[in-house]
Amino acid sequence: MSRASKQHALARLNDITLGSFSNVPSSETLNHLVRYLSTWSGSDKFFTLIQYTLKLIVPFLHWRARLQHRAGIRKDASSLAAPSLASFSSIISDARTLGRFWGLLPIFQWMISMERNPPPTRTLHTIERLQGWSMLGFYPLEHLYYLRSHNLIPTSVPSLSAILGRSSKRIPLNENKLILWSCRFWLLYIVLQFAHLREDRKLLLTRQRNLRKGKGFSDEDKEDLRNRWDSLGNELVANATNLPLALHWSLEGGIFTNDIWVTILSLVNGIATFRGGWRATALPSVKAVEALDSSNTTDTVEETKY
Repeated sequence: MSRASKQHALARLNDITLGSFSNVPSSETLNHLVRYLSTWSGSDKFFTLIQYTLKLIVPFLHWRARLQHRAGIRKDASSLAAPSLASFSSIISDARTLGRFWGLLPIFQWMISMERNPPPTRTLHTIERLQGWSMLGFYPLEHLYYLRSHNLIPTSVPSLSAILGRSSKRIPLNENKLILWSCRFWLLYIVLQFAHLREDRKLLLTRQRNLRKGKGFSDEDKEDLRNRWDSLGNELVANATNLPLALHWSLEGGIFTNDIWVTILSLVNGIATFRGGWRATALPSVKAVEALDSSNTTDTVEETKY
């Protein structure tokens, strides 16, 4: 075999083995997944699904183990895999909380943008301002709770007068109170979001009536309306599941005696928010882009939300 033929054979072998991915067709779903999970919000929503799916699987595994033990199928009455899954769920929860340390940055960005490009109504502007300030209370308190619960900061910090040298008073950092008040600010945001959704519905109904009165009610307009109504319904489901969760975590005794309800509500919320984010990051069709460019209708500016 000549030297040229050997090089050709090696190149061919290289293409068949190392270049095997050339036979894999491109996937828009994969591109969409990478695009979505590359964002902080998308990865957080994905891990929310994983976390609460695992928390739902753990009690099921224990229940199955007890049934098998009673039937004489297994020796132990507890699942061997459940503790590992529960530990993994706890790690994800801790990582998600740590990941929210950047949460104030998009809130600042949102509040600045809101004043430069206010919502279409004064009511919405007021609601979003209040929501922004509620998040400015939520995030710092959650950050302090996280640091305190991991013994990364002391049990108390100097007061302003102590810093100025006027006294030796210190402010205690009780992690239970920190997380309670953090969730209360989150609860305020959720209650305001119901008012926000009500205003969004009014604007959407007005848009729908105006489009139907006009002569050019195209298929693209119909599709846009369907997407907007779907998004509104999805946000309503997400907010409705957040409300009892926020109430539960805002009270010292909570409202649920069985933690399974917290898991179910959190999982439903995770599915709704992941679905909403997935649809929001989908690339529009060429027709949709053309219709959007030619439209003179003023739409509600979408904001960054927790």
